[in-house]
Amino acid sequence: MKKVEAVFRPERLEDVRAALDDLERAGLTVFEVKGHGVQGGLTQQWRGDSYHVALVPKVMVMAVVHDHEVQEAIETISAAARTGIMGDGKIFVTAVEQALRIRTGESGAQAL
Repeated sequence: MKKVEAVFRPERLEDVRAALDDLERAGLTVFEVKGHGVQGGLTQQWRGDSYHVALVPKVMVMAVVHDHEVQEAIETISAAARTGIMGDGKIFVTAVEQALRIRTGESGAQAL
């Protein structure tokens, strides 16, 4: 099992959610987060004044999938979240050692 975490623009959430729902394979957890990447935040103008926003609002989506589903999940998220502009986000994949469905006690891959 692998945990796929994607951090991207909030306005792309509905597209990513719909695309992942079309896979019909995994549950999904969504977090509202703030951060910055290489760009270091944003400098914006408002009423003639310039100000710097160091932590930009983003959304993080987390899904745990079977090993053979990882590439498809990555490609689906990437295609749905991409705008082609700096700040589109990142996807991280990590191994999941154990999973347990609390309601039934199922563990491992059966818990997904």
